[in-house]
Amino acid sequence: MPLIPFHIWLPEAHTEAPTAGSVILAGILLKLGGYGFIRFSIGIFYEASAFFSPLVFTISSFGVVYASLTTLQQIDLKKIIAYSSVGHMALVTIGLFSLNLTGFVGAIVLMISHGIVSGGLFLLIGMLYDRYHTRILRYYSGIFHVMPLFSVCFIILTLGNLGLPATSSFPGEFLVIACCLVTNYWATLFAATGMLLGAGYSL
Repeated sequence: MPLIPFHIWLPEAHTEAPTAGSVILAGILLKLGGYGFIRFSIGIFYEASAFFSPLVFTISSFGVVYASLTTLQQIDLKKIIAYSSVGHMALVTIGLFSLNLTGFVGAIVLMISHGIVSGGLFLLIGMLYDRYHTRILRYYSGIFHVMPLFSVCFIILTLGNLGLPATSSFPGEFLVIACCLVTNYWATLFAATGMLLGAGYSL
């Protein structure tokens, strides 16, 4: 699970990996950390998970905001999606360690949605890279006039990445925030701030 400060490997792995590797890493491998938390940390060591949940809330809350602020500074398209994945996985961890059913359901829905949306975005970025041989954001200004169908698909997946209502990420993020509001007010505040910043880097 790429939680701050153990997240440095993820953007570098995505940047160096081919398109298929990035899709598999975002769609499947990142979810193994969440599965491990559900199956082992919380499933077997429930009391230890409850004891350390304030620490996990602190790390994850900071991670959501830090990842969003870092994403705003990136110019490589793959790094933008990679750092947004760090923020989404921090939200998943907040949902899991709230230790209630609403948070569990929200975290699982968010993991499934992130696997589809993030994998789709990496696939589209790979298509761009194969055609233009660069991932620098500023070179793609006005691409809607050249590739309109591609741009529509990219916009739909980007809206899913920021968690717009009626997209697949919205139920998961909403449930995580709802359960977190009952469990930990400060974590809710940081998570909501990270989601607002997510709208900024997605746009």
